[in-house]
Amino acid sequence: MSPPEVGLSAIGVLLILLVLRCPVALAMIVTGLGGFALLASPEAALAILGNGPWDVATNYAFTLVPLFLLMGNLAAQAGLSRDLFAAARRLLAGWRGGLPLAAVLASGGFSAVSGSSLATAATMARVALPEMRAQGTAPRLAAGALAAGGTLGIMIPPSIALLLYALITQQSVEALFLAGFLPGLLAILLYGLTIAILVRLRPELGGRALETAQIPLVRALKPALPVLALFLLVMGGLYGGLFTPTEAAGAGAFLTLLVALARGVRWPGLRQALIDTLRTTAAIFLIIIGAEIFGYLLSVSQIPAETVALIRDLGLAPWMVLAAILVFFVLLGCVMDSLAMILLTVPVFYPLILEAGYDPIWFGILAVVAVELGLITPPVGMNLFVISSVAPEVKSEDVMFGALPFVVADLLRLGILAAFPIIALALPGWFGLL
Repeated sequence: MSPPEVGLSAIGVLLILLVLRCPVALAMIVTGLGGFALLASPEAALAILGNGPWDVATNYAFTLVPLFLLMGNLAAQAGLSRDLFAAARRLLAGWRGGLPLAAVLASGGFSAVSGSSLATAATMARVALPEMRAQGTAPRLAAGALAAGGTLGIMIPPSIALLLYALITQQSVEALFLAGFLPGLLAILLYGLTIAILVRLRPELGGRALETAQIPLVRALKPALPVLALFLLVMGGLYGGLFTPTEAAGAGAFLTLLVALARGVRWPGLRQALIDTLRTTAAIFLIIIGAEIFGYLLSVSQIPAETVALIRDLGLAPWMVLAAILVFFVLLGCVMDSLAMILLTVPVFYPLILEAGYDPIWFGILAVVAVELGLITPPVGMNLFVISSVAPEVKSEDVMFGALPFVVADLLRLGILAAFPIIALALPGWFGLL
């Protein structure tokens, strides 16, 4: 077989392994090594197996991943998620559907100190779900709002997905973080509108409206001030020129540690934050290693170059290329882990985007939004499984059907961002990062 045929065969084997529920990282390593051994030699494949993991583990750029994860886990141990929900609850008291709205708003706030969607979904579910159930919120609406709110962790900076996209494509981390801010706010707005429409059509879904005494806005927001201060200090230092991205991650983790200690978190809580960080970091790094090894196969099989040549020969319009890529992302997200999807597909599609003349920062935002869809799209949406594991009393079908209206909202957001690139590019352009 020719190199492209070997590459395509390896991709087919990879998809079969994923359908058979083989771990994503292991599937990429096995198919990558097997294909590379056919195209080069078994000795060369073994050399890659020896050097690839070391190259990933010792890459200084990847230091941001555990530091931002540690920041989020320390914030969870410090109870910042509870404070955010309390603040959002006060703001939205008296609204029908106020608790699901508060859960989405608090998830957006917690995303500002956590780069992980799964961590955001799990943390906010533990905090918000018991009260929503107590107030009579329909299980489908509660679970759907929490699953959708969790996806904000992958968009609002600091975002692990945007970070990995930046490292793969050699784009500016600062530019991508800024580009994700307005699309993240747009997601909060569309999720809120989705909840408002649902409770308007079926008021019983929202449960009982909360009744609390009127309090000044500043006082209502007081519980959220630590998160706001952390976000401003870390992001302000990054864009003010005080920190590099890695230093910003380190400063964020350190400042969050100080907040946790000031709030009475001691060794058991710190130990749990470290364990959670290590587990997630190990899983992410294993996927990165798998993508690195599979990337060697893609390179020698010339799949990216051949794909660009094929698209050029077909004479497709740039918008058709973009539409096909986004549809592929959405479909693949139904059966594949989000970070693995970014690491596996971006090296193939990135040359197509450059060939079509699109801005790589804007495409990064579109790619991550499409990946977000995969987090809440049945049957393998990871946030759906997180909600089910945190709240086993909620039926799986309620979690899945509850997320569907928010899938529609995300599809609408994807279309808006594709039609109006300025939403993603305005802030990076204003800061002179484009």
